[in-house]
Amino acid sequence: MLFVPLLIFIGLGYFLWRGLSIDPTELPSARLNQPFPAFELASLTEPSRMMTQDDLKGRPALVNIWATWCPTCKEEHAFLNQLAQQGVTIYGINYKDEPLKAREWLKRYLDPYAEVVLDKDGSLGIDLGVYGAPETYVIDAKGVIRYRHVGAVDAVVWKDLKAVMDQIEAEGAS
Repeated sequence: MLFVPLLIFIGLGYFLWRGLSIDPTELPSARLNQPFPAFELASLTEPSRMMTQDDLKGRPALVNIWATWCPTCKEEHAFLNQLAQQGVTIYGINYKDEPLKAREWLKRYLDPYAEVVLDKDGSLGIDLGVYGAPETYVIDAKGVIRYRHVGAVDAVVWKDLKAVMDQIEAEGAS
């Protein structure tokens, strides 16, 4: 009976120590190394055209979840434009947003996206396991999710994303 408080203290100390060693920015993705989830949603730029996961296939690319209501998305947008100018293929998923505002945003801040999927009700985001905007995925040419980043893409994050894309390119060449 005398050692019960000591055992409880040791057990609690272990769980607290373990919790401190976990990186809170590293969120697991159930979709990692699996095909991009199936969807059929309208294009933001051509509302009469329906898009599917097949529209994202063909070459390694980034898939960026964004919204006009997201201040961090605005922070990363200029960098995404730089990447697009360098030839990086970026697909956008406009997440839980108003289409008119999103189209105005792309006119005002420029459009880095090869295609933009309108996910107005967030159903695709739910299938992807999106926690919020922005999130960026790296997909290979077959549409398989190879990497996930939660938060803004900047020069530091781009190094990790580029390393994954380079690895995909190298695997495709061999």
